[in-house]
Amino acid sequence: MGDPIAGGRPIIWTLWFVAALAIVIIALYDFSKLSKQNLKRVGLVGTVIAVVLFASVKGYYVYTAGLRIEERGVELQDYRPFKPESNLAKLDAPASFKVEEELPRLDGATALYPLYASFVEATYPQGDYDPYDIEWGNSAVVSTTTGEAYERLINGKTDIIFVAGPSDQQIAAAERKGVAFNMTPIGREAFIFFVHEDNPVESLELEEIQQIYSGEIRNWQEVGGKNDSIRAFQRPEGSGSQTALQRMMGERKLMDAPVEDVPEGMGGIIEQTAAYQNHKNAIGFSFRFYATEMIEDHDIKLVQVNGVAPTVETIADGTYPITSEFYAITTEDRYEEFKPFLDWMGSEEGQTLVERTGYVPLAKD
Repeated sequence: MGDPIAGGRPIIWTLWFVAALAIVIIALYDFSKLSKQNLKRVGLVGTVIAVVLFASVKGYYVYTAGLRIEERGVELQDYRPFKPESNLAKLDAPASFKVEEELPRLDGATALYPLYASFVEATYPQGDYDPYDIEWGNSAVVSTTTGEAYERLINGKTDIIFVAGPSDQQIAAAERKGVAFNMTPIGREAFIFFVHEDNPVESLELEEIQQIYSGEIRNWQEVGGKNDSIRAFQRPEGSGSQTALQRMMGERKLMDAPVEDVPEGMGGIIEQTAAYQNHKNAIGFSFRFYATEMIEDHDIKLVQVNGVAPTVETIADGTYPITSEFYAITTEDRYEEFKPFLDWMGSEEGQTLVERTGYVPLAKD
């Protein structure tokens, strides 16, 4: 949700309240019978309530904004389109494609917001695109995280979402609503695992990771580490990284995780893995760009998989074993409407922004 003070909305709320108060006074009193002193008292009470209302809305925004940042682990305002000195990737020249008419409503994963925000800055008219402005509805470009973005797309509340591929549950939810996804690949990314930097384990085989998350391996000593139990963090169902974990497991059954081992946000899983009390035994997962570019100052190290580190080069040449495409997804019935924009994302200009953001562009034909 955007800052309601910045948008002037509490001023409107205050006016509404004052108007409502006036209507109530008119309905209940005959002004001719009210003394000037009583009228002043009514006005004073109304003013005090209006000020309290104004301050409460602002306080609520500050509180919820703090929760969002804490949960995500990153402040998306740093990547807001058209913000001076933002961290967005840019083209060397104006984009050849421009959104001229009704703006497509965009949503998506936290980790992909810097990318589609750069698309917006390149192709949308200059404006105020607040990534948190969901409830107020004044921004066409927001980030609600993967699970909610899929839900909003299914329910027609957004037009294009930027996410990893859907989970089985998300596909089933779409089918129940009679919705089909059209998935346009726009780049490649690595699914990565990390441990506390004090953990001596540097590399794991893919099968060892599967065994850790199935519960077959429970002690670091079994994979070359110290004699410590393994605390394997997971993410909530429907999140992009949890879906990637489920896909990575193949035919193995993913073990159930205690509630306290399932941090809500991607920032939470990194923070918990890096926490001192977990420095000996924790393992977590995320996507490479988020963990290495968007998050700073956490005491984690990325684990090699099959002896290969997750880098731009190993993602591009396919030697890192857990890589996948990420997508711009719209509903099948509206794909043609947004096809020119989607085609531009796959063009040289769009792929330049993918690369300059820090992701791996699609291989050229």
